[in-house]
Amino acid sequence: MGDVAAARRAAEATARHSYGKLVAYLSRRTRDVAAAQDALSAAFEAAMQQWPLQGVPASPEAWLMAVAKRQAIDAQRRTATRDAATDDLLLLTPQSTEDTDGAGRTIPDDRLALLFACAHPAIERGVRAPLMLQTVLGLDAAAIASAFLVPPSTMGQRLSRAKAKIKQAGIPFRPPEREDLPERLDTVLEAIYAAFTQGWSDPAGLDPRHHNLSDEGIWLGQLVVALLPHEPEALGMLALMLHAHARRGARRDAVGAYIPLAQQDPSQWDTALIDEAERLLHRASALHTIGRFQLEAAVQSAHIIRRFTGQTDWTAVAQLYGALAELTGSPVVEINRAVAVAECEGAAKGLEILDSVADDPRLASYQPYWAARAHLLAHSGARDAADAAYAQAIGLELDPAVRQYLQQQRNRL
Repeated sequence: MGDVAAARRAAEATARHSYGKLVAYLSRRTRDVAAAQDALSAAFEAAMQQWPLQGVPASPEAWLMAVAKRQAIDAQRRTATRDAATDDLLLLTPQSTEDTDGAGRTIPDDRLALLFACAHPAIERGVRAPLMLQTVLGLDAAAIASAFLVPPSTMGQRLSRAKAKIKQAGIPFRPPEREDLPERLDTVLEAIYAAFTQGWSDPAGLDPRHHNLSDEGIWLGQLVVALLPHEPEALGMLALMLHAHARRGARRDAVGAYIPLAQQDPSQWDTALIDEAERLLHRASALHTIGRFQLEAAVQSAHIIRRFTGQTDWTAVAQLYGALAELTGSPVVEINRAVAVAECEGAAKGLEILDSVADDPRLASYQPYWAARAHLLAHSGARDAADAAYAQAIGLELDPAVRQYLQQQRNRL
C-alpha cells in the first residue's frame, strides 16, 4: 500500500511541475486553452485512479500526456462534427510527426513560451497576467483574484471571457518572434512575480496548490534574464525574488511560529542569495531605466543593511516606497509606505497615509491593510480601534502561524 501511495505522490508532484508544459503542448494543437486545461484535469483524475497499474508508463508525465491526449480527442469528438474535427484529431494522435519543439527555437522552455503567448496584443491587457497564472502555472481563480485584489467571481468571469475570445478569434497560441518579446515582457514579469508570491506566502506548505511556486518563479525569472539579459526590469524582478527567498528560512522559528521581518535574525538569511540579488540590482541600475521591480528590490536591499548595522534604514525604505507609489499608484504600496513613514515620523503620520486609501474597496478584505492599521493604531494609543482592526486582520488571515502572531499582538492591548 505504501508503494501505491508513494507512486501517487510522485505522479501528483510531476503533474504540478509539468502543468504548464502539458497545457502548452495541448493548447498549441487545439488552440483552445480551456479545453486543454479540462483535458489535463481529467487526465490527472484518471491517472490517480489507475496509478500504478501494469502497463502504465514509468514516467508520470508521459502517462498524463497520453491520457490528456485521449481526453482532448474525446472532447473534440463530442463538440465538433466529424469532418470539421478531422484535422485537429490527426494533430493530437501519437503518430503525429509535427515538430513539438518549435517554441524552443526562440524560448527554451514551454512554460515561458506559453507565458509570452498569453501576452498576445489581441488579448485584453488586464487579463493577460491572470490568464498566464491559470493556464501556465495552474492557480485557481480564487488565488489569482487574491493576487489582483478582486472578488473570485469577477476573476472567474474575466478568465472565461478571455478564453472564449481566444477561441472565437482564433488567436494563435504560439510564442512570438524574438523582436516581439520586449513589448510583452511587462505582463510576463507581473505573472511570474505573482506566482512567486503565492508560493512564498505559504512557507509552511499548507496549500498543496502552491508547492514549489516560489522555486518555479525564480526559475522562470532566471530564464527571462538569460533570454533578455539587458532588460532592467527582468533583472530587478529576479533580484526582488532572490532577496525575498533569502529570508524564507528566517520567517519561522524552531516550532513554526511566525517571525515578522523586523524581528528576524539576519544571520539566518541566505547570504549567497542576497549577494546574487545585489549583483543583479547593480546590473539593472547600470541600464539607467527605473521601474517597479527595481524599486521593490531596492527596498529589500535597504532592509538587508541591518545585517551590518543592526538597524533598518527606514528613511531609505520610506523614500523608495514614495517613489514606487508615484510610479504605480498602488494602494498596496501605500500600506507599506505608511509603515515605513511611521517608523521615521511616528504612528500618526503613517495613519494619515492609510486613511488616504481607506475608501479603496479592494482593501476591505486585504489582510495586510488591517494588520498595518491595527499596528499603527496600537502605537498611537487607540486601543479600541486597534482591537477592531486586529479582529479584522485575524479573520482574513489563512495561515495559522500568522493568525496566532496577530492574536498575540491583539492580546497585548
